[in-house]
Amino acid sequence: MGAQHIRLGIDLGGTKIEIVALDDGGSERLRRRVPTPQGDYDATLAVIAGLVADAERTLGIAGGKASIGIGTPGSLSRATGLLRGSNSACLNGRRFRSDLETRVGREVRIANDANCFALSEAIDGTGAGRHVVFGAILGTGVGAGIVIDGRAWAGRNAIAGEWGHNPLPWPRDDERPGSPCYCGRHGCIETWLSGPAFERDHRDHSANGASTVGIVAAAAAGDRLCKASLERYAERLARALAHVINILDPDVIVLGGGMSNVEMLYAAVPALWAPWIFSDHVDTQLVRNAHGDSSGVRGAARLWPP
Repeated sequence: MGAQHIRLGIDLGGTKIEIVALDDGGSERLRRRVPTPQGDYDATLAVIAGLVADAERTLGIAGGKASIGIGTPGSLSRATGLLRGSNSACLNGRRFRSDLETRVGREVRIANDANCFALSEAIDGTGAGRHVVFGAILGTGVGAGIVIDGRAWAGRNAIAGEWGHNPLPWPRDDERPGSPCYCGRHGCIETWLSGPAFERDHRDHSANGASTVGIVAAAAAGDRLCKASLERYAERLARALAHVINILDPDVIVLGGGMSNVEMLYAAVPALWAPWIFSDHVDTQLVRNAHGDSSGVRGAARLWPP
């Protein structure tokens, strides 16, 4: 064990921080999860450093020898080096990477959490062996990552895959201007396709405040209004992904987040997206993720090669 290269992946979320250790073969050697210190930048750095030290001690690795990759909402600005766009607001505008590197005494690689999700699924998930993988997270928010030939693509401005903050394509009159988004605009894809957005849309059409799980279950049992809500969601997702296919033309689109558990989407969306795609034939596959909510942390570890 001590001779192996251990890669530590950390998923820094708004409510929890998770760490995983992968060995040379990609097998998990350790996994732990702790609450995120709310609104406390220094405490967040301390918790991460503590998780790293504890993982190395538990695995019998000399301190400083394991590589560290971190996935976080938002990204590092190429212009300033400061973190931006994180839902953990205390991290924004801070020199997060350099401050953490000081704490752990080594280089740290940081990527957007959606890029980490896509990387994990492209390496050994349902996108494995594909040339271009688009990973879309449909959860509390909406994000995406792009992997080309096994490498996460961040882009010139480190914003590649910021799909959720584009407008819903081909909007109908009753979809304009759309709900306000925290980014300051209206009608972003996130405001239509996140889990909370799905529940809000159902509530607006039924006066029923059911959860996503409840809506899906009721639809399966034949509830007319719940089925209509799912159909609206699937059609909007089809339009949003058709836009991606027209621009990126990926081999496979992997869904993550809570809405990826809605089974009907995998047949319904590809059946709906063809009219919006500028091609006479569409081979792109839409698949569920293989690693669930573990994909992000596994992808963070894989920011370093074996």
